[in-house]
Amino acid sequence: MTTSNTASYAPLMGTLSVIPWTSDPAEGERNAPFLLAYSLGDGREGPAAGEETLRTVLGEIGLTPGVEVVDLASRPSVAITLLVEAGRAVLTMPYLNAQCPVPPEWEKDARTVGQVYFIVATKPWTDGLPGRAVTEEQLRAFIGDEDVLTTAMHCLLPVRSLTG
Repeated sequence: MTTSNTASYAPLMGTLSVIPWTSDPAEGERNAPFLLAYSLGDGREGPAAGEETLRTVLGEIGLTPGVEVVDLASRPSVAITLLVEAGRAVLTMPYLNAQCPVPPEWEKDARTVGQVYFIVATKPWTDGLPGRAVTEEQLRAFIGDEDVLTTAMHCLLPVRSLTG
């Protein structure tokens, strides 16, 4: 990828954001940490262009949106990394570098499990505005939507730390 692609893709994708959450152990699930990356759909040419651009970007880095879960530990050539340290998750991938605060239980679960279930939604989420609280119901409605799930990229992302 070239720098010119970075400059041309960013205005089309619009604002990209990330949000962490964990499964609820009361629901009988293992305490899996999740991380969602999504666009607000506010790109220069609208939500549809942003969705298509995000698919293009994922394709360029060797990932195909769909329901298959890709284990990135077995694909080191894919340029996505996650550093979890001091209450923060630092996600680095082409066209997206994001830091977000994570609750202590999310950080603990991520370290214990050694990986995070990472989802890149190609469908925009206009309600997931950075800096505003997202309710559990809003998150469930978005991520539970079949169209969102079947068009998203799903992967297991190894957790890294500064200490190894």
